[in-house]
Amino acid sequence: MPPEPTTASSSAIAATADDPGRRSHYAEFYGDAPTPAEPYGLVLGNCQAESLRIVLDSEGASWIRVPAVFELTADDLPHLRRLLAGAAFVVSQPIRDGYRDLPIGTAQLREAAPRAVFATVPSIRFAGLHPAHLILRDPGFVHGDPPLVPYHDLRVLAEAVGAEGLPARPSAATVRAIAELSREELRAREERARTDVIVSDLFDAPAFDLMRTINHPGNPVLRETGTRLLRALGLPGEARDPGRPLLASVEAPREAAVIEVFGIDAEPVEHWTVEGRALGVAEVREAHLAWYAERPDLVEYAWLRARPTVELWHGVS
Repeated sequence: MPPEPTTASSSAIAATADDPGRRSHYAEFYGDAPTPAEPYGLVLGNCQAESLRIVLDSEGASWIRVPAVFELTADDLPHLRRLLAGAAFVVSQPIRDGYRDLPIGTAQLREAAPRAVFATVPSIRFAGLHPAHLILRDPGFVHGDPPLVPYHDLRVLAEAVGAEGLPARPSAATVRAIAELSREELRAREERARTDVIVSDLFDAPAFDLMRTINHPGNPVLRETGTRLLRALGLPGEARDPGRPLLASVEAPREAAVIEVFGIDAEPVEHWTVEGRALGVAEVREAHLAWYAERPDLVEYAWLRARPTVELWHGVS
């Protein structure tokens, strides 16, 4: 499976190797800054990979910033091969062979890094704290993400498709069922990919500091995942706290039903936060409904894909 594409801060960097901003951002990757003399490592995957690189920057290895795999181009391959050939450590999320028609699948990366201690870690998704939210993309990603926030709200999608009877507030049983389903899906991905690091147990007691959105882990999850990676790689110490929130460009609302079910010490939040700006749920709803109105084929496809979650909202009482 490829990592899930997301709106990462690094995705704003132009995806061409001759772009000055990109070359400056990834100076060691492009050879514009010296490769560390000490043993170095690489973390490859989606936007979570860069945050893991940051927390892994500890004693025993230097970790080089590399583009997210969904940003890599054929022109980047010589630079990637050079670094893989000399890497002492490589961390990779599960990536299928030939992802985006490039030889950057996890097995292919392993072959290209013969000297490296290699560890795999799952892409982290957990919907238990945000049971109405979905990431749904049409085949070929023709339509892109909805405006303002790249997440679909099941209730807004139901409104767009003309479905009736979907509760505005999930029941306690629905919240629990979605959380358990999400944990089971993460466990299944870990088992299927036989990842060296397991993270699904981190969501046994859901709390908002664990996930900012359904696919953006908070610092506690990233740090514990990083510490488990260090152990898997045979490196000393623990993952570090960077002193700032990671993957914090988007934060989802916090629903009262979730707070009550899990006994979380928090107040409901009825807005999104995007790059520090509050966006009301009503504002996002209106923008998404207008966007859906121009894309009836996407609405039909998204509603079909959302059926398992819809059934939990309807069928669990």
